Amino acid sequence: MERAIADGTTDAPWWRGAVIYQIYPRSFQDSNGDGIGDLAGITRRLVHVARLGVDAIWLSPFFVSPMKDYGYDVANYCDIDPIFGTMADFDALVARAHALGLKVIIDQVYAHTSDAHAWFRSSRQSRSGPHADWYVWADPKPDGSPPTNWQSVFGGPAWTWDARRQQYYMHNFLREQPQLNGHNPAVQDALLAVARFWLERGVDGFRIDAINFAMHDLHLRDNPPAPPGPRTRPLISS
Repeated sequence: MERAIADGTTDAPWWRGAVIYQIYPRSFQDSNGDGIGDLAGITRRLVHVARLGVDAIWLSPFFVSPMKDYGYDVANYCDIDPIFGTMADFDALVARAHALGLKVIIDQVYAHTSDAHAWFRSSRQSRSGPHADWYVWADPKPDGSPPTNWQSVFGGPAWTWDARRQQYYMHNFLREQPQLNGHNPAVQDALLAVARFWLERGVDGFRIDAINFAMHDLHLRDNPPAPPGPRTRPLISS
């Protein structure tokens, strides 16, 4: 709830009613001629962005990634992918944005990681290792089929067999994006540590990607069958 202050302003959060300009780093501004936009390129254009009258910029992922899903498959939450620059480039971007009166929001992907992330590499080694329960693993059904009938958003089963662990792992998107076990307190603590890392570097907020996929049914119950007949969109009245 907003509270009026003597000078006529309010103590409402800055983001309420703010105009936020999204920047996809890869295609925004290439500063070094390699054909890929980068953080230094964004910094070069911040004066132009500020002149648009926006309150904040929102940066799509720039973290270390194999780029199977264009950065939304994060292999290291706390480092910059070299194609986008360095941590010094990021710090310079934040400093310049703040000097121009712009807040900085960055994407955070907490529902899944890349299969190249150190956490997942550790998790798939065994069922008793330090990260064994950091992802969603399950035994097959008696016939060897996936644990549930859940489907990936990108098509096909939401489960992939891992011969090393002799279990399936879950992925709501690409098979290269294994699902984090959001019910695990250790995972929650690790993700909060990631958030603190970026806040301490000066970011002003986060856009949380795919947060509606952060939790899964612990009982691994099948989804009900789709109703028979053609699928139609509901009528929307004004």
